Amino acid sequence: MKIDGSCHCGAIKIEGEADPEKTQICHCTDCQTGTGSAFRISIPVPGNTFKMTGQPTTYVKMTADSGKPRVQAFCPKCGSPIYSTTLGDGTQPSYTVRVGILRQRDQLSPRRQQWFRSSRPWVTELAAVPRSEKQT
Repeated sequence: MKIDGSCHCGAIKIEGEADPEKTQICHCTDCQTGTGSAFRISIPVPGNTFKMTGQPTTYVKMTADSGKPRVQAFCPKCGSPIYSTTLGDGTQPSYTVRVGILRQRDQLSPRRQQWFRSSRPWVTELAAVPRSEKQT
C-alpha cells in the first residue's frame, strides 16, 4: 500500500510502499528509550520506494538489542522519530518507518510483536485501565 506522512512540525515528509502485514511492535529496550514509551510501532519500506523531503538528523546506535548497529533518523526541529536503517553495506537499504508519523496509521494494525521478553509487565493489561475519550 502507498504510505505517506510527516514529522510533527512538517519539516520532514516521507512516502513509499509498504506491506501492512509487516507492521510490528518492538518491545526492546532501545525502542522503549527511543520513544519514551513502552514500545515502538514500525513498518519496513523498501529503499527503492522510499522518498523523503527535508533532512533528518541521524546517529548510529552502535549496538542495538539485535546486536547490529542501526542508523536512527529524527527531525532536527521537533524531534519526531522518522526511521531506522542499517549502515550502508552497498545494497539497497530498507527503512523501518515509524508508524506514528504516517497518515495511514489507522490502517496499520500490528501483526507481530518482537522482543516481548523486554515488554513492560502491564502492557497486556491495558484493557483494564480506565479510559476517557479526551484528556480530563
